[in-house]
Amino acid sequence: MPKEFKIYTKTGDDGTTGLVGGSRVKKHNIRLEAYGTIDELNAYLGLIHSFKMEGEVKELITFIQEKLFTIGSKLASDEKGEGITGHLNVEDEDIVRLEKSIDLFGDKLPELKNFILPVGNQLVGYCHVARTICRRAERRIIELSEHNLIAPNIIQFINRLSDLLFILARKFTFDNNLKETPWVTK
Repeated sequence: MPKEFKIYTKTGDDGTTGLVGGSRVKKHNIRLEAYGTIDELNAYLGLIHSFKMEGEVKELITFIQEKLFTIGSKLASDEKGEGITGHLNVEDEDIVRLEKSIDLFGDKLPELKNFILPVGNQLVGYCHVARTICRRAERRIIELSEHNLIAPNIIQFINRLSDLLFILARKFTFDNNLKETPWVTK
């Protein structure tokens, strides 16, 4: 009979966690900050996915969530772990898919003439929260890249994703007949 899988291991009780490949690092390590922020972003995309929307948008979100798991795995890998996650990649065509989605959805929206406040409804709000988490993930990944080799496509994908999340927030605003609220300086 197989050994029961337990969710807790107690190995992190000393403030460290294991990377893919076996090395252990402190839980405040920038590597964990990077892939932990990707995990947080993925959870928000799960919330967004739970709303009623077009099938093609749901498929796009699922694709993004799968790519975020790939990115998280890559970021969680030490040198030995590369042998395990080496086959997982963010390809040029993945970035192109985000760009095409940005263009497709964005071309149907009114021209943006002002900064807009991140308001609307719950779905729009989740998109804006996901966008800001995505920007934080990008900052953490770039910081990690100063000391570790990070594939440029990972950074590019995350950069395009934050733009897509902004466009999705605008798309959902218009799909739900909501008004954008411009930022007005006084």
